[in-house]
Amino acid sequence: MSASTTISRKPTGRDGGPVTYFVALLLVGVCVAPVVYIVLGGFRTNAQITTDPAALPDPWVGVNYMAVLKSSVFWGEFANSLIVALASTAGIVALGLMVSFVIARYDFRFKGAMYSLFAAGLMFPMVIAITPLYLVIKDLGLVDNLLGVIVPQIAFGLPTTVIILVPFLRAIPNEIEEAAALDGMSRLGFFFRMVIPLSLPGVVTVGILAFVGSWNNYLLPLYVLNSQANFTLPLGVQVFSSQYSTDTAKVLAFTSLAMLPALVFFSVFEKRIVGGLTGAVKG
Repeated sequence: MSASTTISRKPTGRDGGPVTYFVALLLVGVCVAPVVYIVLGGFRTNAQITTDPAALPDPWVGVNYMAVLKSSVFWGEFANSLIVALASTAGIVALGLMVSFVIARYDFRFKGAMYSLFAAGLMFPMVIAITPLYLVIKDLGLVDNLLGVIVPQIAFGLPTTVIILVPFLRAIPNEIEEAAALDGMSRLGFFFRMVIPLSLPGVVTVGILAFVGSWNNYLLPLYVLNSQANFTLPLGVQVFSSQYSTDTAKVLAFTSLAMLPALVFFSVFEKRIVGGLTGAVKG
């Protein structure tokens, strides 16, 4: 091939230079380093941590993790976190999908106002409403009850869910709905048999975000739950840290195991989250 026919590759502006990669690696290091330190710290003894806090375990010991895994308190708090996370996720996905379907596919009065209300909910964090929210939970008799955590989490999780799912449902061609109607399919049948499968990437995305957010939620359980039998793992970490403040290695082991499910869950489905959010933007 002659030089005259050689097509030179023009820079597209998408390829990052050395500075971009350096900054990216730096940010990754800042985010990952604390997690790595906590996980490795659980494999050390208190003497090792005191002597050289930044060193690797030498020797590696697993007694701290084994002690936590044998604790009935840890598994009780794990079960509470799992119940709250699964129930909150199911409620957020189910209600959010139904609301998004109505907003995306039907025209009615105040439709725009309803969508704007959910959009405004993104700018209303739970910390602002925690005091009046606690009073409502108290009036409903849900203090020190897992339902007192689940119901508010569903309510505060709906804005994000609706904003992500509406573009997915709006992008479904009207011809599909018309063809389904001609085949005698009801609106409810169209919703379950066509809408849910077609919007599955968005549903998976909001489900993952809801689960991880619920698992890591600390503020609401702190206000609502009083007895340790109902504590979730974020509260359990705080109590465990207070009880074993002199046993740093065991505290690090407990913290590692408490955050491990959310980390694994998020890491496994990370591509689903990116794909779902990309689809929502395109929709």
